[in-house]
Amino acid sequence: MEERVSISISEGVADVRLVRADKMNALDQAMFEALVAATDRLSKDKSVRAVVLSGEGRAFCAGLDMGRFAAMQEKGGNGIPGGENRDLTVRTHGQANFPQQAVWGWRQLPVPVIAAVHGVAFGGGFQLSLGADMRFLSADARMSVMEIKWGLVPDMAGTPILASLVRDDILRDLTYTGRIFSAQEAMSYGLATRICDDPRAAALEAAREIAGKSPDAIRAAKRLLNNLSVDPGPALLAESVEQQKLIGSPNQTEAVRANLEKRAPKFAD
Repeated sequence: MEERVSISISEGVADVRLVRADKMNALDQAMFEALVAATDRLSKDKSVRAVVLSGEGRAFCAGLDMGRFAAMQEKGGNGIPGGENRDLTVRTHGQANFPQQAVWGWRQLPVPVIAAVHGVAFGGGFQLSLGADMRFLSADARMSVMEIKWGLVPDMAGTPILASLVRDDILRDLTYTGRIFSAQEAMSYGLATRICDDPRAAALEAAREIAGKSPDAIRAAKRLLNNLSVDPGPALLAESVEQQKLIGSPNQTEAVRANLEKRAPKFAD
């Protein structure tokens, strides 16, 4: 896990960092596994009272590793841990499948999680930030629901979380277009909690403040607030069903090829 995600705990605050800076913390198989392992570890640590999730280097998380898209083009693979044989509809972690748990696991933690986002949070990286209770962004941060660029849909728990945060038409706009939007737009949409000069420092300060409150009350508050949401189960399963139908289909393969070859796609009707 340490090759992809580092965890240090001090005075009740878990400082969790994605440590694949040379690849802008892109999501490869090892990163998926490390994220799931991190939430599993933190969920069992009673000393943790708040969590800050951030990325080293130039970005929070650039999304799915480009090597996985190349594998889709060459082998028709699904681009996720387990390769071509993984059935996305199988629930491996309660209501979630394995890739979804890399995001949903942060929402399930019994304590608050603050994502400190700088640089870019694209595709799966954007969805990862959504797993947090709050998102602190740098002024120059950029985000995107980028899956449509690759002929795919968001399938890492993004849709049920987004539906609780933004207006329906905004959700559709971002999902249909995959356009990149700014920190200021994210704030106006309800996707940013704060815009900060140093989001990680601000997140750690906020986490320390939370850690100074009664842990029983904080955990109770998170349970109450999580219960305000509608049952995410059907939405999580629907993500997997739709994604599994798209992966490896002619138009999805063409989307990948066109992007990798830097040309306009030619989709069939």
